[in-house]
Amino acid sequence: MGIVRSINESNPAGFILLGFSDYPQLQKVLFAVIIILYLLTVLGNITIILVSHLEPKLHTPMYFFLSPLSFLDLCFTSSVIPQLLVNLWDPMKPITYVGCVVQLYVSLALGSTECVLLAVMSYDRYVAACRPLHYTVSVHPRLCMSFASLVWLSRVITTLVQSTLTLQLPFCGHCQVDHFICEVPVVIKLACVDTIFNEVELFLASILFLLVPFSFILVSYGYTAKAVQRIKSANGGKKAFGTCSSHLMVVIIVYRIIIFMYLQPAKSRSKDQGRFVSLFYTVVTPILNPLIYTLRNKDVKRALKKVLGKILGIHFT
Repeated sequence: MGIVRSINESNPAGFILLGFSDYPQLQKVLFAVIIILYLLTVLGNITIILVSHLEPKLHTPMYFFLSPLSFLDLCFTSSVIPQLLVNLWDPMKPITYVGCVVQLYVSLALGSTECVLLAVMSYDRYVAACRPLHYTVSVHPRLCMSFASLVWLSRVITTLVQSTLTLQLPFCGHCQVDHFICEVPVVIKLACVDTIFNEVELFLASILFLLVPFSFILVSYGYTAKAVQRIKSANGGKKAFGTCSSHLMVVIIVYRIIIFMYLQPAKSRSKDQGRFVSLFYTVVTPILNPLIYTLRNKDVKRALKKVLGKILGIHFT
């Protein structure tokens, strides 16, 4: 009944995502750049998913989470970018209430799930670098499936709670969202009642799903760095570093942006700064993952060449 009441108190036609309407001269340029990057993102992440499934050498725990990560990026961008392109082409075209709700749920669930998934991947890298002889015992396929299921289930439950609390707020006809995406912080601002409970809940959820996984990653890589320093062989140290470098690069990029978006006080940054950082995270970050993992990982590069060679009938050297 709360959600039905909120719908009745809101604009039934939906919301207008203002996005980059303050920069009309940039909108067509952004449209062209974003649609190209989106197509590359779709191509790159689908390629990673297919290669991960088609190449038997990648059917190991070390690469188990690579496919879910690409799937997350693919779904996240597809929940945001098509509507963003519509708004760039026609800034006053509204998004329906249902469309905003779907975008709210999907973007929140997938965006934060990536943070937890990266933390789980750091455990895999820790075991690979620090306890290589016990790797197959400590990180086996059943454990990977359990980790993946726990990540998805925990985030779906908390997203349902967090989004439902936001959607129960009365919007009192306010329909202009000062952003290019329907997400919890900007939708809360549309409410015509005191939102301190929602803001505190959002802050606590951000700590739980951002700082806790990030702290776990830092601890994991602290132990990994010590283990690498103890390796006397130059080739062994280089191999251990190579195992972790791709994942660490993705972690730095993703967490730096998300912590800026959700944990930095809003008063310390301008609206435009927040909007362009969000745009970078939405458009650029998902294409970096397949690029980093394919260009910096020899196993993935070899697997990609092998699969492409079979499909195209070409032998890559």
